Amino acid sequence: MPRGDEQHRSPKSDIEIAQAATMRPIGEIADKLGVPEDAVSPYGRYKAKISLDYIRSLSGRPNGKLVLVTAITPTPAGEGKTTTTVGLGDALNHIGKKAILCLREPSLGPSFGMKGGAAGGGYAQVVPMEDINLHFTGDFHAIGAANNLLAALVDNHIYWGNAPAIDSRRVTWRRGLDMNDRALRSIVSSLGGVANGFPREDGFDITVASEVMAIFCLATDVHDLKRRLGNIIVAQNRAREPVRASELKAAGSMAVLLNDALAPNLVQTLENSPAFIHGGPFANIAHGCNSVVATTTALKLADYVVTEAGFGADLGAEKFFDIKCRKAGLRPAAAVVVATVRALKMHGGVPRDGLKEENVAAVEKGFANLQRHLENLRGFGVPAVVSVNRFSADTEAELGRLKELCAKEGVEAVVADHWARGGEGAADLARAVVKLADSGKAEFKLLYPDEMPLRDKIKTIAQKIYRARDIACEAAVESRLAELQKGGFGNFPVCIAKTQYSFTTDPNAKGAPTDHVLGVREIRLSAGAEFVVAVCGEIMTMPGLPRVPAANNIDLAEDGRITGLF
Repeated sequence: MPRGDEQHRSPKSDIEIAQAATMRPIGEIADKLGVPEDAVSPYGRYKAKISLDYIRSLSGRPNGKLVLVTAITPTPAGEGKTTTTVGLGDALNHIGKKAILCLREPSLGPSFGMKGGAAGGGYAQVVPMEDINLHFTGDFHAIGAANNLLAALVDNHIYWGNAPAIDSRRVTWRRGLDMNDRALRSIVSSLGGVANGFPREDGFDITVASEVMAIFCLATDVHDLKRRLGNIIVAQNRAREPVRASELKAAGSMAVLLNDALAPNLVQTLENSPAFIHGGPFANIAHGCNSVVATTTALKLADYVVTEAGFGADLGAEKFFDIKCRKAGLRPAAAVVVATVRALKMHGGVPRDGLKEENVAAVEKGFANLQRHLENLRGFGVPAVVSVNRFSADTEAELGRLKELCAKEGVEAVVADHWARGGEGAADLARAVVKLADSGKAEFKLLYPDEMPLRDKIKTIAQKIYRARDIACEAAVESRLAELQKGGFGNFPVCIAKTQYSFTTDPNAKGAPTDHVLGVREIRLSAGAEFVVAVCGEIMTMPGLPRVPAANNIDLAEDGRITGLF
């Protein structure tokens, strides 16, 4: 995929660039941040966890400024949000600022599925790239184990008839697996006779969509983690009353499995900038942000913290603001919206095979998508700058027109070339972000108050963010919303699960559609994570693999090098 000035370089894949990097021992990266040696627990030479005891000692320090990187609605043309996040972090350090990155851990599902690795790209990557994209420090394995321990305890509780009695027809807790495996979406468990328990319908979610992942990312410390784990509702009894994990005495053992994982992971970029990579919920089916522990720690250690929220701003940024910032008391100082000329042309109706041809009119038409996201960010009171992630086929006429359209919105558009040139290629973007973050223009506000009824929260998101005319809820959904409202969960924020490819539930509806209806087909309560999930359209919480998965091209060479990982 041609990018920036790579015609002046030997073409290399992301993994080849990462494998050629000169990494510094992780202790040196921690020392840059002023983290003492006894607070660093190395996982090999180039990754480490930072002690929770040390993190608690930082509570009295002032916070740096928080910058959110988000994007336009994603397309197959590519936007490069994680790459831009990494490039911006390097660029801030390049211009003399003290900055830390806060990213999510990649899931094995997409790493072996449709898109391959997720550690940035080109010369804007976090390393060690192979470790980060694969098992890393084992956090996801711990989260999956905790999730499935609870599932095992639920079925064991039913088998022995322990109190409180669980109605096996009303078990809501699902198992988890960090892999795209459509065959496990819906299963029947406990077959094989009475010794194996009571057969019932069951299913798996991908680990990143599990409530344990959400709890892991939103918990502020071990005490808060245990409280949230105990509040998980796993089933109902025959009187339709909730049964919680605390009643199964599960929270303590689950917390033990998560104890080491809760400490944030420190790694570095290709340019040796520090990066926390911790937690990894998807933004199309979960809340899409890295851990609160990592973000709040970074804010104590640097002047600027650059974080990302998954997919387009309608999903990632909205959930970052309305769930993570609401729960953690964060106040972002600025936002960066990533866009490409290619993607805007696709939103303007150009097919993928025509994107290399100059088409200013398509840029103008597709700009409606970017414009919508900028309007939404203004609604949250967060000032934004547009980062135009440059491709070599972009023309001056297209880039110039995009800058003009952004200027009309009162927003600066900066062309960045970090993919090909690293932090130096995003220096102008970094200066624009510093100027915006230091300006004091941010007047952060939430989209809706806690006391708004759940149904109205969903409708507010649909109308104000997606520009839908209304929402459509079947009788079972309406009944469930009323039940949750009556049960004392009405003050929870809402997490929308829907396609990331459109403001609607139709992934093919590009641009900035209006007057559509958001269909809500299911409501799930995440009592421990403290939000309510509204499942809209045909979105799946256990993705499947594509016809040709990325796994087909990943291999291990005889010398131990990994190849084909993006």
